[in-house]
Amino acid sequence: MSERDAISEFRRTVNRLAQESGSRWDESKRVHESSVFPLILEQLVRASQEATLPAPVKVVLHQVLKQGQARGIHELDAPGLKTLTGFPPSKAFRALCIYFGLIQGRASRWPVPDVRGEEVDRFIKQASNPFDLLRQSTVASVLDVGAGDLSFAGELADQYLPILRGEERDLILHAVDRLDPGSKLGGPLHPGRERLAQLQQRPGLTFRFYGNQDMCDLHDLDDAGKLAPRYTIVTCWAPATPTFAYEPTRLSEAVIVGDLRRTKGEFRHVRFEGESALEVRHGQRALIFPSWKFEILGPLALLSLLASRGVVGILGAVDSQVFWELLAQLLEDQRYRPSDLPFTSSSLSEVFGEVYQRLNDLQIGESVSLADIASLRAAIPGWKTARAESKPFAFRQVLIRRGAVFTGLPASSTARRFADMIEEPPPWFLTLVPNRS
Repeated sequence: MSERDAISEFRRTVNRLAQESGSRWDESKRVHESSVFPLILEQLVRASQEATLPAPVKVVLHQVLKQGQARGIHELDAPGLKTLTGFPPSKAFRALCIYFGLIQGRASRWPVPDVRGEEVDRFIKQASNPFDLLRQSTVASVLDVGAGDLSFAGELADQYLPILRGEERDLILHAVDRLDPGSKLGGPLHPGRERLAQLQQRPGLTFRFYGNQDMCDLHDLDDAGKLAPRYTIVTCWAPATPTFAYEPTRLSEAVIVGDLRRTKGEFRHVRFEGESALEVRHGQRALIFPSWKFEILGPLALLSLLASRGVVGILGAVDSQVFWELLAQLLEDQRYRPSDLPFTSSSLSEVFGEVYQRLNDLQIGESVSLADIASLRAAIPGWKTARAESKPFAFRQVLIRRGAVFTGLPASSTARRFADMIEEPPPWFLTLVPNRS
């Protein structure tokens, strides 16, 4: 991409985010205040330096922001601001603050962890338990997506709440799940009333659970101020198959549907006790699932959520199909993302080569830094929906560990069931550090 194209694309994205920011645009007026401007400018300089952006854009941002030395917006580079955003200086500065996530609007009722990427990087490299970051961060907060029966939420609270309370600190724990609490579908994945009540009543724990919620479309919860803009940790246990097992930017709809029919069986939408449902024919049996069971989001959606919402992202009990599709999006070389080729046991070794061999040789409990065996992708494209488009992102570190459950780490009930799934290959555990402030 040429310098002109890179800056034009950045300008379009900043302009669009400003126009779609709603309450955050009104909130951004405060950046003009003399008591606020120096701190905001310092944060903006740091965020722009650490963000994954084209080099030409970073150069102009460096010039425009005057290395954080300006005492007011009038001292910034007005023509440069116009070039980057399409706005005059005042609105341009506000738009940049929104783009880099410094204006949170109504969601600012929740405290946001303030920690540098390099500090997190060092901690994750040294720590055997990434959840211990909750003890190191200025804010101990977790967003659990696809929370299911809340078994992980319960284990996390049991392990860390007594420690944090001993340090006179609280734990914020928000959980979302696609299952409708009022639905008869989903069975044991619904949280029990007793567990919900226990989590809601524990001293020092600010717990919220939002059911019937698409984990990759959180706009309504954000607009209502129900979620924090960023958490210390965002976690997802046993990312759903096939939801995250096929990447739509790599595989056409026809290929995905064909592979689903080949591996899962014939399926159709039906009514079940008054609800929309998905019927899957498996041999002589008809299995009934929620109607959205075969809706495909792909790993880009999940990775984008982790990068935008968490200081650290943790994926636990990741099955092999989801794992390799995730990995394809994390690695730099385009060879790992062949068009319209579903990953199978035979194609994996051919596509991933030495990476496949190295990872497949990991024993239970062993771990490796992905950057030690292949180049991490420098810029992962943002995820697009009908309502929004996320910014490009990247990860500065990806640690991969083989296995479902590890000593000293909280886990979900699904992860603990892997021990009884003797026909399933061992799952994967990923710790991801986003490359941003």
